[in-house]
Amino acid sequence: MSLLRPPKKRAQKTAAALRVGLCGQLGAGNLGNDGSLEAMLAYLKVEHPDAIVDCMCTRPDQVTARYDIPATQLRWYQKDHEPVPLVKYVKVPMAMVIDAFRTASWVRRHNVVIVPGMGVLEATIPIRPWHGPYSIFLLCASGRLFKTKVALVSVGADVIGQRLTRQVITAAARLAYYRSYRDTFSRDAMRQMGVDTSGDAVYPDLAFYLPAPRGAPAVAGSVAVGVMDYHGGNGDRRRSDEIHASYVETMKHFILWLVDNGRTVRLFATDVHDEPVVREVIAELHARPGLDPSQVIAEPVSSIDELMQRLASVDTVVGTRYHNVLCALKVAKPTLSVGYAAKSDVLMAEMGLAEFCQSARSLHLDRLIRQFTELESRSGQLRQTLMERSAEKARVLDHQFAMLSAVLFSAANPTSLSLDPPVK
Repeated sequence: MSLLRPPKKRAQKTAAALRVGLCGQLGAGNLGNDGSLEAMLAYLKVEHPDAIVDCMCTRPDQVTARYDIPATQLRWYQKDHEPVPLVKYVKVPMAMVIDAFRTASWVRRHNVVIVPGMGVLEATIPIRPWHGPYSIFLLCASGRLFKTKVALVSVGADVIGQRLTRQVITAAARLAYYRSYRDTFSRDAMRQMGVDTSGDAVYPDLAFYLPAPRGAPAVAGSVAVGVMDYHGGNGDRRRSDEIHASYVETMKHFILWLVDNGRTVRLFATDVHDEPVVREVIAELHARPGLDPSQVIAEPVSSIDELMQRLASVDTVVGTRYHNVLCALKVAKPTLSVGYAAKSDVLMAEMGLAEFCQSARSLHLDRLIRQFTELESRSGQLRQTLMERSAEKARVLDHQFAMLSAVLFSAANPTSLSLDPPVK
């Protein structure tokens, strides 16, 4: 059966119940990405309860089990670690052709397709153009072909140095029906790469829409430390092992300093790829003579709600992954960011903690200790600031969801609507 149908068939899709597709790297163990999905599902449940929702994602079995919505595989071929010649010359070209038809077939069945948050327009960790970037391009191109509204909502972006990856990403962005970014840095990055962003808005990360746990008592002197299987960015492939070893070693020494100075440490990972790092750190620290194992505990988390619950129970947080930091700020915890991309620095500055950032790529232990000491000394003032700014971000997201209802789910002309969030 041909994927291309006569125009008269389109009336059958719009006449039926509104069909909404959600798409992205979802269900694969990254709690930040899944948190963005949860925020979008919460909006749809309240504002568009009659919509028929399904998902195209990395792990459809996990998404269906957790959120009770139908889901299908994002990419036909996902074994990224086979020997390079086989992948490059056989599997990848075949997969690109198959995925073009699969994605088009999925998109054409929807009135609206939404990419909820995530850093889909960036390459801050190693990524190949035929993976995530190509998937987003197929999604947006299929939307244009079948007149399905494809929306990139509160997404992250960065200036991409690799030419092919940059070309695929910018082509996808130009084809999207609606674009908004989670910070001005992301919008400026797309403009620098040649995309006309004059009609694009900036709204907070979707995770700020999620409810924060209330009344969770914090354990005095406790510190949550989120680590990452960090190997540098796309341009660091030749030094990836060196960068990884330096980052992990510095984090081990910092955790030992915390323990030696009377803190208890709750170590956690929010991506399945980070769990080996947690095990490595725990094994080495617990082998230290005289160390009470209860002083450093690894606490697995399976959802972003559980993550925020855990973070609410500590005094301070040190995090590497972007959504480690964001969730800590959301629950008003004084936070030190050991970030791997500019997006973390931007977020910290927005929340009033610009001086509490370091790069995971060039981490300095002495500075880390000084920053942490200063962070603790100002914790009372910082908590109040974080509560106020988090509440404001949630209010601004309410405005974006009202805009989405008007732009995507009604006949309103988007050019006649104000896409800018309300002035503070």
